Parts: sequence; C-alpha cells; structure tokens
Amino acid sequence: MSDEYNERKLRLLLSLVNQDSQPNINALNERLRNIDATSLNIKAMGYRLARSLVDALPPVQHDGPQDIAIKSKLCTQEDMESDWSRYWTSELKVPLILHRKIWEHTYLLQALYSTGNISPDKKGLGFGCGVEPIPSYLAAKGVSTTITDLPPEHQQTSGWMSSNEYAQTLENAYMEHLVDRDTFNRMVSHRFVDMNAIPDDLSGYDFCWSICALEHLGSIQKGLDFIENSLRTLRPGGTAVHTMEFNINPDGPTIDNWITVLFQRKHIEEFARKMEAAGHKVAQLDFNAGNRPMDQFIDVPPWGGHLMNNVSEELGISTNQHHLKLAIDGFVATCFAITITKGPE
Repeated sequence: MSDEYNERKLRLLLSLVNQDSQPNINALNERLRNIDATSLNIKAMGYRLARSLVDALPPVQHDGPQDIAIKSKLCTQEDMESDWSRYWTSELKVPLILHRKIWEHTYLLQALYSTGNISPDKKGLGFGCGVEPIPSYLAAKGVSTTITDLPPEHQQTSGWMSSNEYAQTLENAYMEHLVDRDTFNRMVSHRFVDMNAIPDDLSGYDFCWSICALEHLGSIQKGLDFIENSLRTLRPGGTAVHTMEFNINPDGPTIDNWITVLFQRKHIEEFARKMEAAGHKVAQLDFNAGNRPMDQFIDVPPWGGHLMNNVSEELGISTNQHHLKLAIDGFVATCFAITITKGPE
C-alpha cells in the first residue's frame, strides 16, 4: 500500500465525524479525539495561573541590581519572582511574564553583572544570538559586543530562521527601545560563525554567551565541546554563560543526535568535573527544579496558538505562552544555565 493511501486512511480514522456527520466511532479515535481539548484545557489553566501569579506579586524591594553569587542552575518560578530577576526585566523594558526565555535573559545579565562585565571597558562575544535584546542593552551600557549567527548556508538545517531565532544582519539585532542607532552601530559588530568550528581570531574577550543555541549543534557531545571551545575566546579570568535545553529526569533516555538535544544532570556534572580539572571555575551546580505552581506546570505542544483556533477565540483563551517547563518529544524539559570562569593559561 502507498504512503498516500495510508495517510488518507489515518485521516479518516482520526476525523471527529464520519461522512454522515455522526461521531466517528473506532478504537483509535475514541482514545485520541479529546487530546486537543485536553491540551487546550492545560494551556488555558496554566497560562491564566501564570498571569494571576504575576498580578499578585508585591512591589520590588530593591530598585537596583543586586550583587548575588550566581549558580549554574535550572529555571524556576522563585528566580523569576525574585527582585534580581525583576530588576533585569525592567532594564530590558519588557513586562514580567513567567516564561523560561525571559529567565534566560535575566540570568545572563545577572551573571554578567555579578562578574563585573556590565561596564564600559568590557568586550563580549555572543554565539547564535538571533533576535535577542542583549546586544542592544549592553551597547546602551557602553559594552562592546561581537554577535554571531550561523552562516546562511547552514541555518536551514537548524530550524532557527523558521522560529525567528536567527539574525541575518546587524539590522535584525537592533532594538530601538533599548539604545539609539548610532550607539548600537558603534558598539556592536556582526559576523557569521559556525559554533562547531569557532575561528581562532575570536579571542581576548572578557565574556561570551549563548542562549539556547548549543542544543542545536547536532549532539550532546558537540554542545559540550562548544562550551569548552568557547573558553578559548576569553582572556584568563573571563566569563562564559551558556543556556541549554535540559531534561529534568536524571535517569533514563534523552534526545541525542538530533536537531534539538536534551542535556541531563549526568552530562553537566561530568562536564563540570572536566572543566574544574582543567583549571576553570564552574559556578555551583544547582539542579533544584522548584516546587511552586509554575514549576509544576508542564506545557504541551503545539506552540503559538495553533490549537483549536476557533474554539480558543470563542472562549477568549490567550495564546501567549507562559511556561517554565514544557514537553519536548515526550520529555519534560526546561532551561539550564551554566557559568564558567576561565582559568589561567
């Protein structure tokens, strides 16, 4: 039988009604027909909970950056509700949303601040930057950066362009609400870089970073190799901050050798030991996944509102994502951030 025939047969089996507009009764359909409604219900309740939690937060007690010891850690609701994280959301001029991508930005800025890197005399290097606010924000603070992204001939296989995480030019990276154009052009440069083959001329930086890019390099090992190789771009004592997709289940299988891989605790612990043995300093590892309501909410695909659209509109269900954890190919995942101080050469 042809693939086309099998595809048509499967569509008929999964259709909610038969040709006479009666319920489509078969064993497969009875098991699967309510999945979309269940997923929509999960999203509606989780997103509403996230908004209500933010609305109930007390005012920030500290109106400036805090000098706290940064850890290598998982994204948690406690972090996002903290004064230190809320300070950085205000600096980025974005509303507080309980979303792991917001946490990645605030974690990065806190790590850079705590290591003395948000200063006019500093120079940073960003990998896989895409369309993110960090270069514009740092430029406004007088920090010069080189931002990089995949060469155009490689980006199609990664899926970054289709997900709006890819910056073809410096123009795409400019955020006018954070910095004026002249300052941005003076402080930020752009070039194409394959993260699996970092050029030797990228060196002497005070810090480097990447935000959820290294899980797209082809395998877990390639992601870890990238982190190690990124240290070559730094001066001794420089800081590397990288975030990645993380499978919170420490045991059992995970996704590897794929366009998006999921790291586990064992990978990070082994890598940290290797870095320490090489003379580098890894910020204290913290694998606490949190136990607050949004730590326990696991969002499910599809993303971006592509689920029962007409029903969502009729019920007034927001399609704006609010999640710290989500299901990726059946695995519960969140973001993990690691901070490393380069040792002496």
